[in-house]
Amino acid sequence: MKKILVLCTGNSCRSQIAEGYLRHFAGDNTEIYSAGVETHGVNPRAIAIMKEDGIDISAHTSNNIDEYRDIDFDFVITVCDNARERCPYFPTRAQKFHFNFPDPAKATGTETEIMAEFRSVREMIKTYSEQFVREHIEKLTA
Repeated sequence: MKKILVLCTGNSCRSQIAEGYLRHFAGDNTEIYSAGVETHGVNPRAIAIMKEDGIDISAHTSNNIDEYRDIDFDFVITVCDNARERCPYFPTRAQKFHFNFPDPAKATGTETEIMAEFRSVREMIKTYSEQFVREHIEKLTA
């Protein structure tokens, strides 16, 4: 079983969304973890926009990367430049992937405008996650 770590700055939005979609698309073929180089708590807007798409991340917790030092990951995906720059060295063979998604938590404006930004980022991460599973997980299990 492949182990995937999704890493961002605060483990509150982007990595939580990616964890939800990777679990959804990969099913039982993987163990998915997410963490931050800091912990900010799971953003309620991230929970809400994932629920709109039928994925429940309300039980997710915000975890620090140090909690996973002893896990031999197969893949590490950084979802923001800050995390990639601050990502600690893992003594593992993990393949590293990176995509700098915009941070929806930094969106400003009305609640409608902020939620629109969250949804936009959600769709980017959904597309990335589905493609990642198709290219890196389904190939291995086919």
